[in-house]
Amino acid sequence: MKRIQIINGPNLNLLGKREPEIYGSQSFEQWLEGCPTLFPGVELHYFQSNVEGELINKIHEAGFGWDGIILNAGAYTHTSIAIGDAIKGIETPVVEVHISNVYSREEFRQKSHISSSAKGVIIGLGLKGYELAIRYLSGL
Repeated sequence: MKRIQIINGPNLNLLGKREPEIYGSQSFEQWLEGCPTLFPGVELHYFQSNVEGELINKIHEAGFGWDGIILNAGAYTHTSIAIGDAIKGIETPVVEVHISNVYSREEFRQKSHISSSAKGVIIGLGLKGYELAIRYLSGL
């Protein structure tokens, strides 16, 4: 069974409430409830934090021996060299996911400290981006 760690950064605990015109009206937990049916051979673990250091610790924890990490670092994508360095220091492949199309938003959101170390980047497909990342990392 494939093991994939999903890591969401700051403010993603507000999905379904925060700016639904950008992020949709479904919480991440609601979306996650449907995953066992979609991915019966995949063991998904979910972690969310608004704290940069906690995200780095979780990346380190899953960074050796897991089949993949799906990372939406939220605003830390654009500011955290430390998260980018954490990805460079691990073996587990990371897929960077963004719910919104960062290229249709503010200019500062178009810079990522993660993308250069990620195996791939999925942008602007809503929560479907996580599904595509799971399929890629699990080989489905």
